[in-house]
Amino acid sequence: MNILVINSGSSSVKFQLIEMPSEVLICSGLVERIGHADAILNYKTRSGVAFRQIDHIESHSEGLRKIVELLLDPEKGVIANKDEIAVVGHRVVHGGKLFSETILITPEVKQNIAEYSALAPLHNPHNLEGVLVAEKLFPNAKQVAVFDTAFHHTIPEKAKKYAIPNEFYEKHGVQVYGFHGTSHQYVSAKAIEYLGLKTSKIISIHLGNGCSITAVMDGKSVDHSMGFSPSPGLIMGTRAGDIDHGVIFFLINNLGYSADEVNNLLTRQSGMLGLTGHMDLRDIQAEAEKGNAHCQLALAMNAYRIQKYIGSYVAAMNGLDAIVFTAGIGENSKMMRRLVCADMDFFGIDLDDDKNESDSKVMREINAAASKVKILVIPTNEELEIAKQAFELVR
Repeated sequence: MNILVINSGSSSVKFQLIEMPSEVLICSGLVERIGHADAILNYKTRSGVAFRQIDHIESHSEGLRKIVELLLDPEKGVIANKDEIAVVGHRVVHGGKLFSETILITPEVKQNIAEYSALAPLHNPHNLEGVLVAEKLFPNAKQVAVFDTAFHHTIPEKAKKYAIPNEFYEKHGVQVYGFHGTSHQYVSAKAIEYLGLKTSKIISIHLGNGCSITAVMDGKSVDHSMGFSPSPGLIMGTRAGDIDHGVIFFLINNLGYSADEVNNLLTRQSGMLGLTGHMDLRDIQAEAEKGNAHCQLALAMNAYRIQKYIGSYVAAMNGLDAIVFTAGIGENSKMMRRLVCADMDFFGIDLDDDKNESDSKVMREINAAASKVKILVIPTNEELEIAKQAFELVR
């Protein structure tokens, strides 16, 4: 059974075509920097065909159509017709209280995804757009939704409830939901398997354009940096992360911003972009190395925020066996890993600089031999996790 997995992020679309249950990867690719003049489309197949294009890709819909064109291309493609794809699995960021497991997409499910867009404005609209485009492009395939929030349904009430009147939690579902759950679930399971532990305390650090950190005990999420929406927590590409809510009222009451303008400011104009003028961490690191003070400070702030969460999660779990770096920045940025692990010896976190410099793309340890805590780099594979869950649902 061929399953096409579509993972629409805030500024990217990742995809994999996977044969299940063998888990054979037929082809994969990534469209990144969507909305920019220099958007990048990467595509490669199991047979060795590779294709890279830099072009203006205006929207997620346009990116998805380019992906399907490649899949069907007479020379570069891997399928002869659309019916060779039996299932399309979609990453959906916010499933609220309604969705705690993988589900077939129906008109009602699409309506629910749309309703949760207010809570995940950078993601759910693109996730739904992916569904609508896929339904047109693959009319005979089953469409399956896998929710980021599902993994975090195990967070205990003491950690997911806000200190506001109870009615908002009980009647309106205002609580911590958690995100990047598919990624955190995948890499934490890999870490537990690698460590061979029956009981485990792991901190999973997902660093990309969106960033989050999760405390995972015995394979279950027990705390998470994002909350009711994917906006709080760590400093991200365009999102501010944690911020005093008094700043919001100051912007509205004193500076004349509307609520929509504040939302746009904090989710699309802040974070690393607001601090440096750049959204891509590769550009920020390059500028920092040239002596750009704004970029140097932004990197220090980013790492400091992560360190604070590590400390709080060590306390929450009363211990730590391993930290895991994953996603685009976590897997590839030697600088960010070094900054995060610096001066953390009190927690038993001791980085090996030589191991950290490796460009290896496989799971690896980068901790010093004497480190009490394992420091792991584990490439995430949300797409494979989505394919597994979709296959289990439809078979």
